[in-house]
Amino acid sequence: MILPIYLYGSQVLRGHAADVDLTKVSKEQVQAFFNDMHETMHNADGCGLAAPQVGVSERMLIVDGNELVENYPELKGFVRKMINPVVVEESEETSSYSEGCLSIPNVDADITRPKVIKVRYIDENLEEREEVFDNFAARMVQHELDHLDGVLFTDKAAPIRKKILAKRLNNISRGLARTSYKSKVDKA
Repeated sequence: MILPIYLYGSQVLRGHAADVDLTKVSKEQVQAFFNDMHETMHNADGCGLAAPQVGVSERMLIVDGNELVENYPELKGFVRKMINPVVVEESEETSSYSEGCLSIPNVDADITRPKVIKVRYIDENLEEREEVFDNFAARMVQHELDHLDGVLFTDKAAPIRKKILAKRLNNISRGLARTSYKSKVDKA
């Protein structure tokens, strides 16, 4: 099922998402929600989506690099579905890249992030994993992890870029954004 993507200005994007209580969900419920997130993400031509972006303030995210293999061949087959992810280590070495986001349509900014991270998480089969991600895979995961803490990529942009984007962000929060996918702004 394709879910609406919450846009900039929606309160759910600014909250700290709650840990998923694994004693209260079944593997089937988790997998069904991840399937909905995956379908929603692909419908919007995205490569990552966090649960708050579809209105659910829980610590779940999905990344899929398969659509990016032309530019990043190492992402072939790279799909991760994470529950309660935690960064346990990050490199001092960083890289910068112009990021965008389904929740902030038609906006981009250069963002600097650690080049390598190690993440501990529960996968869609409710099994614990610890994995190292580097380069663009690390960037994808970090971008979605930020959503779980109420942080948007524009928060990390250079001050001058934030100033340039202010009017566009304000228009998105007022419901004036055009998207090719189902979206909404919910300030309640």
